Amino acid sequence: MLINNPRAMRAPYPAELAEIMSVAQAHQSRQWLAPWPGITPGATPLIDLPDAAQRLGLARLALKDESMRSPLGSFKALGAPVALVRQILRLHPAWEPTAILDGRYAAQLADYTVISATDGNHGRGLAAAARDAGCRCVIVLHAHVSDEREQAIAAQGAQIVRLAGNYDESVQEAAHLAAANGWQVISDTSYAGYEDIPRDVMQGYGTIAEEVVEQTGGRAGQPGAFTHVFLQGGVGGLAAGVASYFWEFHGAQRPRFLVVEPAQADCLLQSAIQGRPARATGSVDSVMAGLACGETSPLAWRFLEPCVDTFMTIEDDQAVAAMRVLAQGSERDRPTLAGESGVAGLAGLQALRTDAALSAQAGLDEHSRVLLISTEGATAPATYAELVGESAASVLRRQAAWVAHQAAPTGP
Repeated sequence: MLINNPRAMRAPYPAELAEIMSVAQAHQSRQWLAPWPGITPGATPLIDLPDAAQRLGLARLALKDESMRSPLGSFKALGAPVALVRQILRLHPAWEPTAILDGRYAAQLADYTVISATDGNHGRGLAAAARDAGCRCVIVLHAHVSDEREQAIAAQGAQIVRLAGNYDESVQEAAHLAAANGWQVISDTSYAGYEDIPRDVMQGYGTIAEEVVEQTGGRAGQPGAFTHVFLQGGVGGLAAGVASYFWEFHGAQRPRFLVVEPAQADCLLQSAIQGRPARATGSVDSVMAGLACGETSPLAWRFLEPCVDTFMTIEDDQAVAAMRVLAQGSERDRPTLAGESGVAGLAGLQALRTDAALSAQAGLDEHSRVLLISTEGATAPATYAELVGESAASVLRRQAAWVAHQAAPTGP
């Protein structure tokens, strides 16, 4: 399903939104996080996919590969860790920001406990940051989080709490446990009375947009390298963090934003239909585990409502097909390790380009220059191998061979 958002506007970034999230704050978050060993030094690759662009009838198709952001395997390493730093600074404003994740205040933080619900990657990032800062971490997992993802979070030192139910119920349980025990919630979704920390999480994701601007030579107030940017749904945090940066930087010349989410977890599309933060209409049980969220973050919606041009849903089999396309690569397209949630943008793009009417509705044609963000690698390796029919290690070996071939000298 696809709808265009009648409330999307092309105007300078509103001052009231800039007071909440801004380019300046995104840049500061990036600087604070850069020395942390949980982040890979330098920008993640921006990879052109010329064969895929040709197949889909586009002028350009590029993919920002967030699987290489961190040893943790996803873009979530940009959110929870910097939100933890900012929350600790609220309590200890004289502390040095970059020293927090360096463990220099571990003795003072030994009795401080943070908690969050997660579908996997957010909890893993928070657990790793809490371990390095020296505080305790409790992660609440719902019934649909795989044992493989639970083990990856526990390996970072977190205490795991399991409950029956879905993601939204795990969010409620985390809030209950925090209130009962005097713990601090570090969540990427907002609710009544809880907005500062989700804002900090979303602000961390602005690093992705800032790197794209740098990698493409973007100029403030001018059109950028891309006409369309596809963004994953979920509760809306990634989309809000990235879109707000591009909107402020490019102003009225911003690209067209399209948000893609699972059909059974369509909370953002429903929000666009209803004109307010809404709940999903489906089972909220998708192979795209990181996007299996049933309720829109009200804070994220404040940014998405005025700037996302198109909302659409995809089926699980379309995501699996996109995983295989990226894994396979081609003569000119680098094989890429992209997890179930990471491929939502490509899955949505492929669906649109096979339907002329939907493509026209989304403003896509042979002149379009499209940016995708692959938000994760094989964060659940066994699941990845089952879905793709090839192990993550095998894909990475073919990727390395492709890169070596491209670098090899040609001719006499």
